[in-house]
Amino acid sequence: MTHAFDDLVAEADSAPVEGWDFSWLDGRATEQRPSWGYQRLMGERLARATAALDIQTGGGEVLAGVPRLPPLMAATESWPPNLAKATALLHPLGAVVVADTDEPPLPFADAAFDLVVSRHPVTVWWHEIARVLRPGGTYFSQQVGPASGVELVEFFLGPQPGARGGPRHPDRARDGVRSAGLELVQLHPETLRMEFHDIGAVVYFLRKVIWMVPDFTVDRYRDRLRELHERITAEGPFVTRSTRMLVEARKPAV
Repeated sequence: MTHAFDDLVAEADSAPVEGWDFSWLDGRATEQRPSWGYQRLMGERLARATAALDIQTGGGEVLAGVPRLPPLMAATESWPPNLAKATALLHPLGAVVVADTDEPPLPFADAAFDLVVSRHPVTVWWHEIARVLRPGGTYFSQQVGPASGVELVEFFLGPQPGARGGPRHPDRARDGVRSAGLELVQLHPETLRMEFHDIGAVVYFLRKVIWMVPDFTVDRYRDRLRELHERITAEGPFVTRSTRMLVEARKPAV
């Protein structure tokens, strides 16, 4: 068991984590997908847009997977490895990728876009979204909801009593839309099942989704990782829940 643990952890700790592609986890972890099909819906809206912005594009994989981009397509990203990957992926498709700190203001003029999209933004600056939208423009986003993966987080960090509320709660999104002067079109939360089938999958996931356990390193958490490895070996996959929200808002037409 010790040999298997060391091999799985070493493999996952050396795997590249740039971009937002989770294919390394194929066969090792599963996550139920939301019912709505965000990329398809986003692609439908992009096909009708004339100027669009993708905020926090990651490695650009989701945006690159839509059938048709609008004549003017911009994306922002803050993490340098993702920025390089998104640039290489999206430039050939005609999209410009802009380095941004994920802090206000967005590096664009007022009313620059008729569509703003974002998949799993870490932060949502509602007033900035409203500012860069044209009158009648739309914001369309799939966001991480409250307590996503909380069972996994609590295994490493202990009880997280505030995780089930906080800034990711649907009520906070509703309040943000309203405070920015936008009109809520739809807000749909879902709770989804996640399974981790080996300890390598856990290591890779926590290295890639760095806000789950912010101080995570293999060395710091080796004892807890070994405990979880033994649990998975004896009992089967570690099960947690992810939460997602589909949010669509519109800027009132003048």
